[in-house]
Amino acid sequence: MSGTGTDTTGRRGTLTGLLGALRGSTTAWVGLALVAAHLLVALLAPLVAPHSPVENDPANALAGPGWAHWAGTDQYGRDVLSRVLHGGRYALMVSFGATVLAVALGTVIGCVVALRGGWLDNLVMRVMDAVLSIPPVLALLVVVTVLGAGPLVIVLAVSLVYTPAVTRVVRAAAQGVAPSDYVTAARVRGERTTSILFREVLPNIVDVVCVEFAMRASWVILLISSLSFLGFGANPPTPDWGLMVAENRTAITVVPMASLAPIIALATLVIGLNLAADGLSKAWGVDRVRKGRA
Repeated sequence: MSGTGTDTTGRRGTLTGLLGALRGSTTAWVGLALVAAHLLVALLAPLVAPHSPVENDPANALAGPGWAHWAGTDQYGRDVLSRVLHGGRYALMVSFGATVLAVALGTVIGCVVALRGGWLDNLVMRVMDAVLSIPPVLALLVVVTVLGAGPLVIVLAVSLVYTPAVTRVVRAAAQGVAPSDYVTAARVRGERTTSILFREVLPNIVDVVCVEFAMRASWVILLISSLSFLGFGANPPTPDWGLMVAENRTAITVVPMASLAPIIALATLVIGLNLAADGLSKAWGVDRVRKGRA
């Protein structure tokens, strides 16, 4: 019988633990509600957007808010509201894709080195430290300049940049679980490392992984939007929040909503993710785990 089925001490990462944490955390609920609202808007954007997000209308360029265009138009006459609604689709798709990949890689690597220890642990962590010493924006700019600015390249580059940080946090959490009796029993039974990882260790650190995902997602969204603002992210006329701010910043005194609308959308999404991460971290006590072992 698996140790996770017999030893329930310290098991913070179960589904029951997740529901209990959510039940007692207003902050987490508010954050998750904001994120869910963004996901819903992004999903329904083609149905609720009043205009095409890429259709130019020079005759209505830099128009203020009105019945035809609730948030006005940009310098090309494109409807700002429609572009903001569609911009969430690109931001969520690319950012969440990169975050999922980074957290998945970091979780597997962190758990494996925590279980194996020895020279493998030292080697992997020194490599991770070396990667962490490189500023994320600089590393991304180099990769994008060499390979191009396609969504797939950005997802892979961002995931590789954030994998070392996730690895350190997950490794610290896994090291707290590795000495447990049920892990020792699994080793004595001769179970393979992958089996111990997925059956014994990972179910007991799901809380740390969930909080890490929420935190990294907010940083990844800001980083990808920054790339678009600098001209290394989404290519025009793709509706992207960072690109919208870059395109309309010179006309902010004429049509402020053309820049403010994507900024507000980006800010509410990041705030929602931060609130969710903060609420879950406090409810689970993950903040103590991260500060004490990272």
